[in-house]
Amino acid sequence: MLKSAIVGCGVIGPHHANCYKQTQEIRLAAVVDIVPERAKKLAAAHGVPWHTDVREVLKRKDIDVIDVCVPSGLHGRVAIAAARAGKHCLSEKPLDVTPQRCDQIIRAFKKSGTTLGGIYQHRFADDSGRAKAAIEAGRLGRVTLATCSTPWWRTQEYYDSGDWRGTWKLDGGGCLMNQGIHAIDLLVWLVGPIKSIQARTALLGHERIEVEDVAVATVEFTSGALGVIQGTTTAFPEAAVQHEIMGTDGMIYLEGDKATLWQLRDEIEAGKTGAVSAVPAAGAATHWSNLSSDIFVRCIDNFARAVREGKPPLVTGEEHKKAVEIICAIYQSARTGKPVKLPLKQFRPKV
Repeated sequence: MLKSAIVGCGVIGPHHANCYKQTQEIRLAAVVDIVPERAKKLAAAHGVPWHTDVREVLKRKDIDVIDVCVPSGLHGRVAIAAARAGKHCLSEKPLDVTPQRCDQIIRAFKKSGTTLGGIYQHRFADDSGRAKAAIEAGRLGRVTLATCSTPWWRTQEYYDSGDWRGTWKLDGGGCLMNQGIHAIDLLVWLVGPIKSIQARTALLGHERIEVEDVAVATVEFTSGALGVIQGTTTAFPEAAVQHEIMGTDGMIYLEGDKATLWQLRDEIEAGKTGAVSAVPAAGAATHWSNLSSDIFVRCIDNFARAVREGKPPLVTGEEHKKAVEIICAIYQSARTGKPVKLPLKQFRPKV
């Protein structure tokens, strides 16, 4: 069984640690944080050694995987160090905060020959998988319109709680890069790549941050379908993420990780009404402490199984990069007021 070291014990790291208790392919063996109290607390809760310097676990021969849970703008630094040390790496979102930095990470793992994977856990939800299978089988006909929305709420205290939050350098953006990235990943996983974007962003509900808390983008997929991406951290009291996929032969709506509308022509004509799962509670899974462990466990086990079998995980480095590139294209369009075509040639955060 593989052994993993979590690097970053402040926010999402404890959730990852809890998930390792349920995984079948991998176990937690160490934690790392530059703040000794955080590392010591998480280590004590899970009965593993703790470190304050990632170089210490990179030297440990019993550590197979580095699980990156540090602030977003530091992901690349830890991931590349892992590659150079011959370790596999599982990175929280985003892989890093620019497409070119993601490319550097991907190249480092191609050179090392070790496996790079990412945490896009919503791909592993049952209804997400059902929706993808239906779309790929052509059961929606031609997909014509697809939208995603992340209507979340974050207090001013949330942004004030860490000096990295709401910064271009370490957060990489605002409500899209930190919160909406999961919805964007699922959108393109379901519908396919985007070729052009026109966007607006704004800071409307918070103070003392460099980034957006409201964003809206219209997109054109390479298939010709049109779409809308929207996200915010100003929507009190908040609601679950929503996806709406519409086509000439059917419609599927997802709220959170559940299908709330499932109407396909082939089922309707066969006399079926279309199975619909229970609607999740408003605001479900919008804070890390309320996250479902089941889909995280599936994601982590998928990565570990890929390492063991020498196969790519569902979320490769290239897959992890896609949502980052889309978000950076949204930021560039918002800055220039012009449409942006993908792939994005270059993007630099405002630092």
